[in-house]
Amino acid sequence: MEKLTFTTDDGEAQDYYVLAETTVKGSQYLLVTEENEGDTDAFILKDVSTDASAEDAVYEPVEDEEEMHLAMEAFDKMLEDIDFE
Repeated sequence: MEKLTFTTDDGEAQDYYVLAETTVKGSQYLLVTEENEGDTDAFILKDVSTDASAEDAVYEPVEDEEEMHLAMEAFDKMLEDIDFE
């Protein structure tokens, strides 16, 4: 499982493990978790980068319920062995 380090708006480093990535309606999403093993919370992050040639991508948590539902459906199809609550 790939581990990425994200930098928050206040400059703190936060490590996430990438469970999966997908594209829905032209937008890229990552399904990430803070722990490598066991039961843990998962988060869906959306690539909101404005410059495709930029070295670093910019991700934000998905907060819109409809967008969250579409991304969760895509991840659910990919990861049939993981239960989303």
